[in-house]
Amino acid sequence: MKTQTTRTAPAAGLTLGQGTALYVGAVLGTGVIALPALAADEAGPASLIAWVLMVIASAPLAFTFAALGARHPDAGGVAHYARLAFGHRASAVVGWCFYAAVPPGSTVASLVAGYYVEGAVGGGRPVVVGTALVLTLVAAGVNWFGVRVSGRAQLALTLLLVTFLLAAVVFALPGADTAHLRPFAPNGWTAVGPAAALLVWSFVGWEAITHLTGEFRDPARDLVRATAVAVAVVGVIYLAVAVTVILVLGPGAANSPAPLGELLAAAFGGGARPLAAAAAVLLTLGAMNAYYAGAAKLGAALGRDGALPAWLGRGSRAGEVPRRSLAVNLAGVLLVLAVVAVTGVDLNPVVLATNGLFVTVYAVGTAAALRLLEPGRARAVAAAAAVTVVALLAATGVHLLWALLVAAAALTYGAGKSPHR
Repeated sequence: MKTQTTRTAPAAGLTLGQGTALYVGAVLGTGVIALPALAADEAGPASLIAWVLMVIASAPLAFTFAALGARHPDAGGVAHYARLAFGHRASAVVGWCFYAAVPPGSTVASLVAGYYVEGAVGGGRPVVVGTALVLTLVAAGVNWFGVRVSGRAQLALTLLLVTFLLAAVVFALPGADTAHLRPFAPNGWTAVGPAAALLVWSFVGWEAITHLTGEFRDPARDLVRATAVAVAVVGVIYLAVAVTVILVLGPGAANSPAPLGELLAAAFGGGARPLAAAAAVLLTLGAMNAYYAGAAKLGAALGRDGALPAWLGRGSRAGEVPRRSLAVNLAGVLLVLAVVAVTGVDLNPVVLATNGLFVTVYAVGTAAALRLLEPGRARAVAAAAAVTVVALLAATGVHLLWALLVAAAALTYGAGKSPHR
């Protein structure tokens, strides 16, 4: 299949540095501040195997989406690739799955940051929920002014946070104890699989920036470069933090909703918890910023293409601000946050349900890549990504039910409708 001519964004679009920062922020996000503990609870020190596997598996996924974005830049992202490969029904399913994943995913992210703030200042549940609400409104507010503003903010956040996280590892490592690696697999080797299913959360994000590819100044040149830097940065930081959490905190890592705070407290004393809270807030804001930008563009593209109400279509072009879609996304986040706050539901099932939606996006996206990318290196990388996605589908298991429900809703909405283009 012939490669589509690349459409270049306006000169005022995202730079290589800003695009790289959006990638790092979208993928790094809250995984580094929450999932080392959740994975350790599932598999003990053997969770480190799951971390290594996920770092390795994420690279072909990242480069597959970069290749698609460089060749077919569009606000629809993976939904656009699905349309080119399989038609508008597949596009609608993918678009709905991503759009539906952002409200619960954002809610989990903001509440995790809230736990860090509460651990630093006290105040109980009201502080946790209040922090989540403030982060939600700030992320939406930044994106209200467009992707160029959010891109500059993201670059500053990413530079600050990468420096902070690496410093946290360096200062905590003197407290490491290899005895914490024994027993290495307290819940058995089969627990590595469920731990990997949780860690899917840590590596979603490569698909989020596909909705912003049209905003790059030069997508064909910058997307692969941005991806390469982001893969290296994210992999190093995730592995460094996960190893340090296990070695320094030992079994106690599984008992804390704020493991980075415990890590800094072990290195510097309890007075370091406010630093961890600040890092958690900034990391979460970075991830939310990237996802809100991507989801807003996607919603506008879905409205443009007829998969969602046409009213949402304004803002789908490069350089435009999709405020209507952003407002709908914000309303969804606030609704889910209210439900979780009132019911007090555990975050683990919300994470797994969100992962099911993202894995579905990955599955259709990699299938589209196998059809759209030209034979050679790009298609070989896509084939490796497809193998990874099959494993992720198996690990996600029953939690794919949520994706099936969303897919059914998308197909029901689109029944009898003609695509707009």
